[in-house]
Amino acid sequence: MSSEPMVSSEPMVSAEAMSQPEFRAQFPALRNITWLDTPGSPPGAEPVNRALGNFLSDWRSGEFDWLDWDGAAARCRSLFAGYLGVPVSSVATMASVAEAAATVAAALEPGRIVVPACEFRSNLLPWLQLDPTRYEVVTVPARDGAVRTEDLVAALDDRTVLLAVSEVLSRDGVRADLPALREATDAVGARLFVDATQSLGALRLDMSALRPDYLAVHGYKWMVAPRGAAWLVVRPDRLCGLAPLMPSWKSSQAPHAYFGGRLDPAPGAARCDTSPAWFSWLGACAAVGLMSELDATAVEQHCLALADEFLTEACAMGIARAASGPQSHIAVVRTDDAARMAKELAASRIRATALADRLRVGFHYFNDRADVAAVLAAIRRALHQA
Repeated sequence: MSSEPMVSSEPMVSAEAMSQPEFRAQFPALRNITWLDTPGSPPGAEPVNRALGNFLSDWRSGEFDWLDWDGAAARCRSLFAGYLGVPVSSVATMASVAEAAATVAAALEPGRIVVPACEFRSNLLPWLQLDPTRYEVVTVPARDGAVRTEDLVAALDDRTVLLAVSEVLSRDGVRADLPALREATDAVGARLFVDATQSLGALRLDMSALRPDYLAVHGYKWMVAPRGAAWLVVRPDRLCGLAPLMPSWKSSQAPHAYFGGRLDPAPGAARCDTSPAWFSWLGACAAVGLMSELDATAVEQHCLALADEFLTEACAMGIARAASGPQSHIAVVRTDDAARMAKELAASRIRATALADRLRVGFHYFNDRADVAAVLAAIRRALHQA
């Protein structure tokens, strides 16, 4: 795929993968809280906590090397490339998915862009702000509570230059059929932009099989990193024409110069790097290192099994899914008792989201069947009070 050596031709996994109980033990908060709110953010993992604690201690004492801190984003680029099994040169370090989408949007040829109408705004508004005289943005409406893969496919035609979609939305927990979308975009010559923020770390992603043109991930969800560390992965044949959205000293070739001169773009996707928030990237290095110790297939199977168990029992209580379609590790159900459920969850020290007409729970590898039982018991108590 690239003349630059890959960290690995397959996603990086340690020789002996960390077990589920071992992974769970990395999260001190779980001793006192049932955490099902990773779609919002997970609790801190101990390796990440240590990295951030060292950062604060060294900052407080003045015993730090800011150049070492500044190199954390580049180190994390290599770790993340190894985790995904992609060339290091294909990864740009950014601060958000919105920044990644806007960077890609600025490089697109005029044409049609297809995106779900209920897409998360960081993967919606960057496309909607494009010049309407050059781009037609087609928003595909939801059906049965979620945007269907077949409806996205039907919206594509030979004028389409890009389809932008999240693999999973926390709004409904439905999993997009990415292989089908890849096949459909290939058929019309369009590019595929995937936001994997709500899936990577819980669901396995085979980059060599999917071949997304662009993959954006913010690490503060299922990758258990601090907020502010995000990645844009660009397929090597799509690097041409890509330019930094916010050119800075980090957009040039290393060693970076600070004053004067002209832009000398860094090779590969690194030309789109933005100046890093040191705190975020030091924590992200620890987070990606931890996630690289897991077996991605085992993680996916575990998370999906817990979500399926939850939904099966919830259905038996008369609580239906908020949307139909392929299930993910995020389970969203409809309820008329969201306020009562939220109160019961809080009283039971269960972190989940109950708002408006729905309850959302998310299952990571650190969750177990006891967590499923705990939230189901809380739901039963709430329903009994109704």
